[in-house]
Amino acid sequence: MKIIALSDTHLTRGKIPPTFKALLDDCNIIAHAGDFTTMECYQAFADTGKLKAVHGNSDDSELKELLPEKLVFNADGVKIGLVHEGALSIMDTTPLRYLALEMGVDVLIFGHIHRPLVETSDVILICPGSPTNPRMSDPSIVEINVDNGKISAEIVEIEGHSCGFIDFSRKLEGMK
Repeated sequence: MKIIALSDTHLTRGKIPPTFKALLDDCNIIAHAGDFTTMECYQAFADTGKLKAVHGNSDDSELKELLPEKLVFNADGVKIGLVHEGALSIMDTTPLRYLALEMGVDVLIFGHIHRPLVETSDVILICPGSPTNPRMSDPSIVEINVDNGKISAEIVEIEGHSCGFIDFSRKLEGMK
C-alpha cells in the first residue's frame, strides 16, 4: 500500500498542482496534515476519494469545523496518526514521540513546520514538509509504503520554489 503524506499546501484555488498530482494519482491513500487553507483546495484533494485529513492553523473556519484536529487510521495493519501541530520544532522530537505513543500509533504524520523529516525509533515520525511553501528546504512530500506490516518512508523532493534561504545558500556555493 502506498501512502502520500503532505501538509501545508496553503493553496487558495481548487486545483492540485501538476508538480505532484501524478504522485497522488499513483497512491492508495493521501494523508494531509492540514493547512489546505480554503474549502476549494480541500475539495480538490477530497475529490480523489483517497483523502485522510486534519485541519491546520491556517485553514478557514469551515474546514476547522469539518475536519478533526487528530485522526487515527489503519493502513494494511499499521496504525497511522495524523495531526497538524505536533510540535514547533524538529530539533527535539521527544514531544512528538510521546504524542504518537499517547495516540497508540506506529506512525505519526505531522505538519506545521514546512520542513521534511523522517525519524525512526519505536515509532516513525514523519513531517512531509511543504510541496508549495517550504521552509529551510526544497518542496517535498513523503512516500510511505506499507507491505505486510513493514513500513518504509522516503522524502521526495518535487519541482517548485525552494525557500529563500536555500536559494541564497546555493548562490553562495556557486560563487566559490
